[in-house]
Amino acid sequence: MIDDILRDAEHRMKKSLELLRNELSGIRAGRASPSLIEHLAVNYYGTPMPLNQLASITAPESRLLVIQVWDSSAVSAVEKALRQSELGLNPSVDGQTLRVLLPPLTEERRKQLVKMVHQHVEEAKVAIRNIRRDALADIKKLLKEKQISEDDERRAEQRLQDLTNRYIAEADKLGKQKEHDILEV
Repeated sequence: MIDDILRDAEHRMKKSLELLRNELSGIRAGRASPSLIEHLAVNYYGTPMPLNQLASITAPESRLLVIQVWDSSAVSAVEKALRQSELGLNPSVDGQTLRVLLPPLTEERRKQLVKMVHQHVEEAKVAIRNIRRDALADIKKLLKEKQISEDDERRAEQRLQDLTNRYIAEADKLGKQKEHDILEV
């Protein structure tokens, strides 16, 4: 029973870290990357869809993204989504192809991006702590129902805390790595 609770908690913590990785990949560092915009929501016939389901995205140069939209009726929706994103992009349209020249990052913009990274890391850490809280409640419930002993409870709490510390350290590591990428000139 305790192992099931800890396994579930670890699985959910892994999901939180995976979400953090995806969010951080969407924050621009020095070089243009398709992952920067591939999950950008585009309003396609009233339905929000990720950009990578409507177009192919390539980065032929370090500061250029080329978006080849498959459906010509979606070009204006893709352009609108890019302009309204918090990334500050200004695409130029050429038929079904959009070219996005990424401006060099200013010091002020780098600081804004670092703040965004810190915010995402903190959200992930809060999610991990919430998972720990839920698992602790489940363990306490088992103790209350006399399905486990107090010693088992203490050991389970310690294992859960070790797990939590490991995933919070991993989230911090991901944040520091992204911060280093952003501040690198």
